[in-house]
Amino acid sequence: QEQLVESGGGLVQAGGSLRLSCAASGRTFSSYAMGWFRQAPGKEREFVASISRYGGTIVYADSVKGRFSISRDNAKNTLSLQMNSLKPDETAVYYCAADKTSSLRVDIAARVNYWGKGTLVTVSS
Repeated sequence: QEQLVESGGGLVQAGGSLRLSCAASGRTFSSYAMGWFRQAPGKEREFVASISRYGGTIVYADSVKGRFSISRDNAKNTLSLQMNSLKPDETAVYYCAADKTSSLRVDIAARVNYWGKGTLVTVSS
């Protein structure tokens, strides 16, 4: 059964760092573009970062460029998101995502085929 499981969320002070991980199982996720989205309370889910099948194409939302870094390890079926200089308005549930129709990028929520259940990141001021 296809499954994406996030971990690494928690409480951090503004300016701090967190590293999120996503473990993929049940499918050849190494063939798919994978990415991270987030959803703050009362807001729509938004794109954060995307990485292509082999990691050659990486895309970030403008709001996180220079502070977040996405990576993947296909041998271990894992996806990571290093988040630095976190801001209070980045408090949200962060979701791991995969698009089985694309090996290049996944940056539109409507095109995501697989979602994790999310991990909560709380940034205090």
